[in-house]
Amino acid sequence: VQLQASGGGLVHPGGSVRLSCVASGRTLSSATMGWFRLAPGKGRQFVGAIRGSGRITNYARAVKDRFTISNDNARNTAYLQMSSLKADDTAAYYCAMSERQLITSQMSTETAYDYWGQGTQVTVSS
Repeated sequence: VQLQASGGGLVHPGGSVRLSCVASGRTLSSATMGWFRLAPGKGRQFVGAIRGSGRITNYARAVKDRFTISNDNARNTAYLQMSSLKADDTAAYYCAMSERQLITSQMSTETAYDYWGQGTQVTVSS
């Protein structure tokens, strides 16, 4: 399984950006996709996750109502739509896949994920 993340860049405060994560070797519809972020001086933080069906999602409190995760099973691609961005959202963002259909309480646990993509940097600055 390989995960290829893309879409990061420099964004102004209040702006939006969409990250993509293309999966190969495993279909999203039977997996759970998670997004995490790593900022300088901080540990890796859970951002959100979505089960393959797309009907179950979970978000970190810091991003809830600003970020949206979705799957396009036909493209085998997961998306992280980020809006109302703040400087605190500056980080390298990583997508991850669990081969299991995780329950909500498991989704924020890094060890629940089997595969990781490379990070894509999002910098929020004026």
